[in-house]
Amino acid sequence: MEVLCNNCKARFRIADDKLPSGQVVSLKCPKCNGKIEIDTRQGAPEATQPETSKTAIAEVVSDTYDAFEKPFDFVEEGVETALICERDAGAREKIRSTLQRMDYNVIDAASSRDALKYMRFHVFDLVVLDEDFGGGDTESNYVLQYLWHLPMNTRRNIFVVLLGNGFRTGDHLMAFNQSANLVINMKNVDELEKILKRFLRENEEFYSVFKESLIKVGRA
Repeated sequence: MEVLCNNCKARFRIADDKLPSGQVVSLKCPKCNGKIEIDTRQGAPEATQPETSKTAIAEVVSDTYDAFEKPFDFVEEGVETALICERDAGAREKIRSTLQRMDYNVIDAASSRDALKYMRFHVFDLVVLDEDFGGGDTESNYVLQYLWHLPMNTRRNIFVVLLGNGFRTGDHLMAFNQSANLVINMKNVDELEKILKRFLRENEEFYSVFKESLIKVGRA
């Protein structure tokens, strides 16, 4: 869902599964601290996604199956996988080295189209995504938009890290507004392992009881 702050005119994307249904939700704009109201009641008007992103994502999703586009030939049971979407070669290598030290099976995406194809065939445990990946900003980031529209039972199993120069590392409100699990300022990439371990642990603790409940009722 696209959200507009009437005070500063900033636009944000929030995944539908992040919002309670059937009520008016009040949020604070992360840019101006103004009040934003979101109506999720039945019959409320829905924001639309730009046609360009719909087309780009739809093109990849509708492509015919090609086994060579799968990101991994084989992944051992229990091994976690990570997708890196970062254009800067130096930052990308730092991220890759960190994730490999953390025992992730890692793959880089050269473009938004490659990333979308990889995610079509595989649900990654971790996605590290630069807000500018593919050019532009979060509004035209096809990978982020694809993640926004995943079914809730799929999305909750992916830990999404959004990188950007304008973020305050660990800002929960900004992460919520961008439908990410964690936002990290690019200047903190050298500390990625320490930051990731902390927030992954917090995320696991937060969802552990919820996931156990879903398993008990057969909805996991």
